[in-house]
Amino acid sequence: MNTTKKTDTICAISTPQGVGGIAVVRISGADTKNVCNKVLRNAKGQSIVDSFVPNMAKFCCFYSGEKLIDEVVATYFENPKSYTGEDCVEISCHGSLYVQQQILETLINSGCRLAEAGEFTMRAFINGKLDLSQAEAVADLIDSHSEASHALAIHQLRGGYSENIAVLRDKFVNLASLMELELDFSDEDVEFADRTELLQLCDEVDNVMSRLASSFSVGNAVKNGVPVAIVGKPNVGKSTLLNALLNEDRAIVSDIAGTTRDTIEDTINIDGILFRFIDTAGIRHSDNEIENYGIERTYKAVERANLVIYMIDAAELDTPALKTEMEQLKQHVDTTGKHFLVLANKADLLANNINTASDDNILFVSAKEKNNITAVAQRLVSMVKNGRQIDNTLLTNARHYEAFTHILEAIGAIKSAINASVPSDLIMIDIRQALYYLGLITGQVSSDEILGNIFGRFCIGK
Repeated sequence: MNTTKKTDTICAISTPQGVGGIAVVRISGADTKNVCNKVLRNAKGQSIVDSFVPNMAKFCCFYSGEKLIDEVVATYFENPKSYTGEDCVEISCHGSLYVQQQILETLINSGCRLAEAGEFTMRAFINGKLDLSQAEAVADLIDSHSEASHALAIHQLRGGYSENIAVLRDKFVNLASLMELELDFSDEDVEFADRTELLQLCDEVDNVMSRLASSFSVGNAVKNGVPVAIVGKPNVGKSTLLNALLNEDRAIVSDIAGTTRDTIEDTINIDGILFRFIDTAGIRHSDNEIENYGIERTYKAVERANLVIYMIDAAELDTPALKTEMEQLKQHVDTTGKHFLVLANKADLLANNINTASDDNILFVSAKEKNNITAVAQRLVSMVKNGRQIDNTLLTNARHYEAFTHILEAIGAIKSAINASVPSDLIMIDIRQALYYLGLITGQVSSDEILGNIFGRFCIGK
């Protein structure tokens, strides 16, 4: 995508593909009104563009030449108070595929160009309506799948932490300019930038960046969902547990060992966090080729999971045996960084009460009777949060997280250099590094490659 500022007029269908009650076709650019003048008329066949009132919808007819295509509602948004910062018109038409295509073709023949993916939002960024982190939040808002992910996207769209980052960067710029001035008078051994003030600013940036960076794991879980693998021996109750968690018969359950021969996935929202549960084939030695293939897929499911529920039969609970099974799993899968929750299933068949039997390491449950299933859900949420509250200041963007790590490295280097009385020209190298990555988050520093990668992931029409 060419991300240089463009003045041509673009158009696209902004609603999802397919038939619906209505569809919306969006137009944006300097020639928007001229294009609309060619295609929009009132009931008497007269042009209506001169009667456009900003932010007001107008009933009219859409024509291709002298052929009536549809009766539509056109809403005019005047620059610079539009989403893109340009003249913009949204045409709401009937949701017929034929009507949508005819309107789009007519607009293209009338002087518009078909918009590229994310081009409307890219123009909003270029025209100063959004910073880069806010533009990314638009895509996150479209993709939000829970109340928590929606709240995070809305917070970021309204400025979120990007406003604080912009303020911190401005402070850095002011101090950096003073240090650049010092370099002009290097022969005179003068200091214009207060080193104490610079250290205080470094501490402030360090605190903000560290706090946000440490929230990335939780934020990423809220945004993208947490993959959870359910593993254990055949017929231990893995599929029954999945059905109990989902509160529906999603997986086939039987007393025959090896019923589940492939992974089964489904999702559930618990306390604002989306969990993607993966029911796997039972782990055991088998001469059945198909069953062995399922077991191999089980190991792959554990590899890509963040949380692993390891199920055992409560009647066969034996700590040494459990350790042996875990060691066998580790021989096939790298479990580093993964959280394990051990469930002792079929606890209803034991004499002891399941609640008193449970401890920090093992939860006693009955998947069939749905006993202690709520405790399982709560434990999973607790493992994801890891003591952190889910609020609107969580970091969810991997690009931002990478930039934060570079900023923290640069800040550490600046502080060490100041404390060691390193010359100003060497300190400036690290300051420029910090400024670069601070600007990278909000788009004050950008490149066509970065922008193209970001906006290329948007849907066409947004």
